[in-house]
Amino acid sequence: MLYVLLAINNILNRVILWLATIIVALMVLALSLSALTRYVSGIGYDWFIELPPVLTSWLVFPLLGPLLVQGKHIKVDFLTSILSEKSKIILRIFGAIVALMAGLIFCKAGIDATVLYYNLGQKMELEIDVPIWWMYLAFPTGFLILILFSTQMFLEEILNLKNLKSKAD
Repeated sequence: MLYVLLAINNILNRVILWLATIIVALMVLALSLSALTRYVSGIGYDWFIELPPVLTSWLVFPLLGPLLVQGKHIKVDFLTSILSEKSKIILRIFGAIVALMAGLIFCKAGIDATVLYYNLGQKMELEIDVPIWWMYLAFPTGFLILILFSTQMFLEEILNLKNLKSKAD
């Protein structure tokens, strides 16, 4: 099961990082075009300025899982210098369980919010019509990805714990 999950998550990781790169490029391009059009013509287009905040949720939430597994979240690493290898593994297992539980809770809440805004049919007040539910869809998408990656992390750390015990024997 771990190998199938690893294969899925490796593909997801590549796609997510590719999409994140495109989103950052679109954000920079939109802000640059906003400044350029305002400088050249004296008239600015609001959607250039409003696009980056709309895309932010699609940048942040899908990256939660890949960053967790890679250990690139903001963290304080003072414990790693004083803990034994077994304690480090147990701490990472605990972190994976917390991330998994949070992912489940927030994925459910994100689905509820997305369905609510989809049913309401509301649109953001931008120059271009963007349904509000589209922005909220980033929440369950990101937390579903977090569930997959935290499950991978949990299974890998359980395997690491077993390997550590077998080496000790």
